[in-house]
Amino acid sequence: MLVRRKETKDYGTKRLVEGAINPGENCLIIEDVVTSGSSVLETVEILRKEGLKVTDAIVLLDREQGGKDKLQVHGIRLHSVCTLSKMLEILEQQEKIDAEMVERVKRFIQENVFVAADPNDSHLSIKKAPQELSFGVRAELPRIHPVASKLLRLMQKKETNLCLSADVSESRELLQVADALGPSICMLKTHVDIMNDFTLDVMKELTALAKHHEFLIFEDRKFADIGNTVKKQYEGGVFKIASWADLVNAHVVPGSGIVKGLQEVGRPLQRGCLLIAEMSSAGSLATGNYTKAAVKMAEEHSEFVIGFISGSRVSMKPEFLHLTPGVQLEAGGDNLGQQYSSPQEVIGKRGSDIIIVGRGILASANRLEAAEMYRKAAWEAYLSRLGN
Repeated sequence: MLVRRKETKDYGTKRLVEGAINPGENCLIIEDVVTSGSSVLETVEILRKEGLKVTDAIVLLDREQGGKDKLQVHGIRLHSVCTLSKMLEILEQQEKIDAEMVERVKRFIQENVFVAADPNDSHLSIKKAPQELSFGVRAELPRIHPVASKLLRLMQKKETNLCLSADVSESRELLQVADALGPSICMLKTHVDIMNDFTLDVMKELTALAKHHEFLIFEDRKFADIGNTVKKQYEGGVFKIASWADLVNAHVVPGSGIVKGLQEVGRPLQRGCLLIAEMSSAGSLATGNYTKAAVKMAEEHSEFVIGFISGSRVSMKPEFLHLTPGVQLEAGGDNLGQQYSSPQEVIGKRGSDIIIVGRGILASANRLEAAEMYRKAAWEAYLSRLGN
């Protein structure tokens, strides 16, 4: 038996393939899941370089996204224990999933099939770039969080990936901008702790406007304490954030306990959380290993975490959303360390999904006109990323 590593280590045997290799022998590949077939083909190439013959592969689950055809083109017969279609059929028969979920999964698979290419067109070791999925397709992913799905659907419907950062101190102004700019945005970000006249009645009015104009409310609370404390901050106190905010965000410094504490309150209410993976201020320490830790924490708590606050795409999982603050139509900065990037840079080049804009709109003489400029710029950058 041989074991193929994903990468060579700088210790031990430093080999990609471990085990007794006898050139000329046949080698059967065993994998858990096949999607496009690229992973199996990489293994085929490595084994053939070792002098082994490879003609067959066994897989536990064939996701039926073109992998079998692609492998056949390269002379590899794929044998699967189960196909995704059969698994869906079994789960539906056992009443573990409903017919709607079955159709959602089938539709996603049909829309995301990898086409087998001529083996002479490219080398086996070359990986294809991940397919860029539209917001509408991502909204229907089988493992998508309900809040993320709702957000993606309204983004697709309204053609907006603009979040308004409504950092205002008076409730009257908050409600005015929400009503006036609601049609242009997918989300409104609040900072209720800077409001001079906060009341829960104001938030009831805001949630009514959110429902009317179809946008989500995101309280930029940046929770950063131990689980038990953030649970109380989220659920109670003066603000009772969980009662009206669709989304909140949190630092990952305290560890996974912060997410566990928040989700005890938020999950029963169908709320979601964004983890702060990067920040747009100069000298931010949210980089490198900190960012990696945020991604790992999100993946471990995807039943509550729907994405990230980041300057760029930090996870390739399409179920996660990326929101980027510090956006203006022209790049620059301010005297307090904020660094600004353009919508084209953030959405088109860095792969983020939603731009967060505050002063660029609120400081404008015509806020609606400014909001529309940002909306169009961000949406066009998104369409360009899709190749439209």
